[in-house]
Amino acid sequence: MSTSNNLPEVFDVIENKKEAFIGLANRVWETPETCYMETQSAAAHREMLEEQGFRITENVAGIPTALIGEAGEGGPVIAFLGEYDALAGLSQKADVSHFEPLVPNANGHGCGHNLLGSASLLAATALKDWLASTGMPGRVRYYGCPAEEGGAAKAFMVRAGAFEDVDIAICWHPSNFAGVQRETSLANCRIDFTFRGRASHASASPELGRSALDAVELMNVGVNYLREHMQQDCRIHYALLDAGGISPNVVQAYAKVRYVVRAPELPGLFSLIERVKKVAEGAALMTETTMESTILAGVSNLVVNTPLMDVMQDIWQSLGTPEFDEKDKAFAQSIRNTLSAEDIAASWAQERLDVKDDLALPDFILPAHNEVRQMGGSTDVGDVSWVVPTVQAYGPTLAIGTQLHTWQVVAQGKSPLAHKGMIATAKVMAATGLAALESPQLREAAWADLKKRLKGQPYRSPIPEGAEPPVAAMTIK
Repeated sequence: MSTSNNLPEVFDVIENKKEAFIGLANRVWETPETCYMETQSAAAHREMLEEQGFRITENVAGIPTALIGEAGEGGPVIAFLGEYDALAGLSQKADVSHFEPLVPNANGHGCGHNLLGSASLLAATALKDWLASTGMPGRVRYYGCPAEEGGAAKAFMVRAGAFEDVDIAICWHPSNFAGVQRETSLANCRIDFTFRGRASHASASPELGRSALDAVELMNVGVNYLREHMQQDCRIHYALLDAGGISPNVVQAYAKVRYVVRAPELPGLFSLIERVKKVAEGAALMTETTMESTILAGVSNLVVNTPLMDVMQDIWQSLGTPEFDEKDKAFAQSIRNTLSAEDIAASWAQERLDVKDDLALPDFILPAHNEVRQMGGSTDVGDVSWVVPTVQAYGPTLAIGTQLHTWQVVAQGKSPLAHKGMIATAKVMAATGLAALESPQLREAAWADLKKRLKGQPYRSPIPEGAEPPVAAMTIK
C-alpha cells in the first residue's frame, strides 16, 4: 500500500489533540459504569464531541447512553466505533502492581474500554479536521456504544438502522500486542429463565411445595449433560440471579438464572438456544413449576474483511510499535511479576507465537495470517460486521501476559504505556479511514469481500423482534 500524502496532516491533529483525549480516557477510567449505566462516560464523550464540532444524535436505538457524532458532507461515510463500559467487581487503584481496590466490589475498566472509546473518537476527530481543511466530500461518524460487555448495544443499534448508510466501520481493542484482529468471534445470546412454583413450610408440609430453586438446579444439571452433545467450540455459562430467599425452611416459590449461550455462527446459536430451552422446560415439568424465558441480548459472530485487514496491516508495519521508555518497561515488568507463567504463555499461544520471556512490551507487529481462527470471546461489533465491512486493530496497551477482565488491566488503564498504545492505535485507525476515503477501489473490494463471506445469507438479528434494550434488566448482578 502506498502511503497517503495526507497522512502527516492527519497525524498532526492527533499529536496536537492527544493530551485532551488522554484526559478523556482518564476521566472515563475514574467514573466506571457497567452495562447500560454509563451516564457519566457518555456525557464525557458527548462533551468532547461538542467541543470538537460534531453534529450529535443522542438516545440512539432508544438507548440513553448511546450517541452518534457526525461531521462532513456528502461522499462516503466512515464510522469509528467507541466503547466506554466497565466491568463489575474490578475496582483497582491505578499505576500499582498489587491488588488494591479503590472501592471494594465496585466497578473497574478491566477490558480497557476507557481507552477504546477515547482513541476511536480521536481518530474520528483527526479525519474530521482533515476533511474540513481540504473540503473533500465525505462524512466521519463516531458511534458511542455502551454495553458491549454483555448488553449487545451495537446489535440494537444495527437493528434500528443506525448503520444503513455506512461504507466502512473501524474499531480496535486494547491488547498485549499491536496488530490487526483477524479472528472471528462467537455469536452469543443472554437469556433469563424464571421459574415459579408454590411456597410451603419445608418441614411441616413439604408435599405442598413446588420448588423453583429445584427447577433451576435441575436445569443446570441438564445443561451440564447437554455440554457433552454440542459442538466442541460452543460455550454455555450461567449465573444465579435469584435463589428465592435465604430461609431454608421455606420452599422457594421463585428463582431466576441467567444463561449465556455461544456458538461459532448464528445458525448454530439459534439451534443451541432451542436445546437449552427444552432443558428448562423439562426442569419445569419435573418440578411442576412454570418457566418463562426472556432473551435480553444477543450478538452475531464477527465477519472479518481481508482488504481492510491488509490495509491496516500495512499501516501498522509502516508506523511500528510505540516508543516505550524504560519506565514503561519497568512498570510492565512489575505487572508481569503478578502473573503466572501460564498467563504469559497463554498470551503468546493465542497468537500462535513462541514465548519470549524477556519481552514485557511488544516491539513487533503481529504477523498477518489468512487462515480462519476463532477467538473464545464475543463482541457486538459482530453485528456491525454483518451489515458493513468492518476492521479492528489490536492496540498495545498492556504488559504481555495480562489477561482481560482482571485487576491488572485496570491498574494499567491510566499509565503512560497505555496512553502511548492508545495514541498509536488512533493513528492506525485514522490512517485506515483516510485510505477508505481516498480509495473507491478499497471500498468496493471491502464490500465484495463481505458479500463473498456471507454467501448470500441475510443478516438475522439474534435479538427477537419486539425486544427492547434491557436497560433495567442488565443492572441485576
